[in-house]
Amino acid sequence: MAKLYFKYGAMGSSKTAQALITKFNYEERGMQVWLIKPAIDTRDGQTVIRSRIGLQADAEVIAPELDIYAEFLHRYSATTHVIIADEAQFLQPHQVDGLRRIVDELRVPVLCFGLRTDFLTQLFPGSRRLFELADSISEIKTICSCGRKASVNARIDESGFVVTEGAQVCLGGNDRYIALCHHCWQQRIAHERELRQGLAEQPQLFEEGLD
Repeated sequence: MAKLYFKYGAMGSSKTAQALITKFNYEERGMQVWLIKPAIDTRDGQTVIRSRIGLQADAEVIAPELDIYAEFLHRYSATTHVIIADEAQFLQPHQVDGLRRIVDELRVPVLCFGLRTDFLTQLFPGSRRLFELADSISEIKTICSCGRKASVNARIDESGFVVTEGAQVCLGGNDRYIALCHHCWQQRIAHERELRQGLAEQPQLFEEGLD
């Protein structure tokens, strides 16, 4: 029976590698895969999906306004055995609804790989809809530097400080994000806040010393 799967994990948990390995496994058995990714993901090129370990494949780009059910029905339903979506957190909720329809009405399994939450631990709209609709939800685990399970996609600035405000979507890899456990994330925010405060007070202390 076809199902809608959501496999989520923090940054660096090899989600993309697993998506591409899954694609290879299907194709090795002679099955046709529709590999897709949201248009907003342009880190490795407009139509390329690439993992940190070097695996890559061409994918069809899904624009935010695309009716994914209609697109699949008219172009791919006759030949496709499975759909694999990378960076599924960037899908629009109506597109997740479309994938659900494909599973229910066309009996084609759909495997979605992506993040659960953003850099402020808030659900992405696409991820939220997947949690609401998926038949199977599983976590692809990775660890924080302390050894605990990482669950926070911490965004860092050019100086290496953790960012706690800004737009939900900011593309980047290891240069912009690190996977932390919630405890280390909170500890790092508090420590860096104190550090910034100390740096801000240094000029004032210097000026007072001249009086």
